[in-house]
Amino acid sequence: MISIDRRKILAMMGSTVAASTLSAPSFAQNKKIKVGALRFTSHSGSFIAFERGYFSEAGLDVELKFFQAAQPMAVAIASGDIDYAVTAISGGLISLANKGAIKVIGGALSEEKGIDGQKILVSDAAFKAGATKPSALDGKVYGMTTAGSSFHYMGSKIAKKEGVSLKFKPLQKVGAIIGALKSGQIDAWSIVPHIAKPLSKSGAVHIIGDVADYVPNYQVTTVFTSSKNASDEKDMTKNFLAAFAKGVADYNAAMVDKSKGDAAQNEMVDLIHKYVYTSRPREKAAPSIINGSMRLNEGAALNVASIKDQLDWFKSEGLVDANTKLENLVDSSYVKTL
Repeated sequence: MISIDRRKILAMMGSTVAASTLSAPSFAQNKKIKVGALRFTSHSGSFIAFERGYFSEAGLDVELKFFQAAQPMAVAIASGDIDYAVTAISGGLISLANKGAIKVIGGALSEEKGIDGQKILVSDAAFKAGATKPSALDGKVYGMTTAGSSFHYMGSKIAKKEGVSLKFKPLQKVGAIIGALKSGQIDAWSIVPHIAKPLSKSGAVHIIGDVADYVPNYQVTTVFTSSKNASDEKDMTKNFLAAFAKGVADYNAAMVDKSKGDAAQNEMVDLIHKYVYTSRPREKAAPSIINGSMRLNEGAALNVASIKDQLDWFKSEGLVDANTKLENLVDSSYVKTL
């Protein structure tokens, strides 16, 4: 595949705002790669694999690069600025996949029944005006980073099930959405629990529901790479996924299943705190990190049914090419599919 620069990628995005388990990797020493991430606990698989040397053991010399939204990561993958990333499906990602630039190769964060998941939030002003449950959101302003983001998808699913109309407002960055919600410039939003719960404790924001009630078994984030890496760098890609999966297994054991005891959980909190809530003292960050733990897919398994549902929604909204096929977006050869 010919290298594509960032400007060409943005132009390509246009107006869009067979299962197998991981095979044993064939290690190459000190292969330098860049991995994209957000400073969310849901990206802990990458943090753990980096900190505990799993990437190094797989022959990968990893540099972590941080972003503030999903779509810029998709652009960075396609341009070659980064090699692998974990993020939500977005309209921009699908458009680039349809142009042959990127592929989803695994799963990361998932909604799972019985495990606390993403929350639906409203501002204090909206709550006092009667928006105390999702069915009362008719006509309200719902925050999102960009059109075609996961926030847009979740909000639309909530609105459809409740039979209400939402006004979507793009604010580009998660931090900007939080500020707008707390100040009442927007009425509603949905986000992972490690962010939602602390916000609700401030009194400026209220939790009124769970995303899982509207999008069951939602594959919230995926692992993706360039089409070139997926097709031409198979060993490197297997190595990356194998190391990432070891980080995921450690995270689930310590933070979700809690099968390793308090000492392992505390050690994991210390590790995650290097990347999440870094401006807070450890003792203040720890409760949010612990209470916001959600399941990461073991072995980076991918819920293809959820990806198809998301793709169908993007097409129905006219946010991506209506002729986009699932195989344009997903390479299911690397991990177990659900």
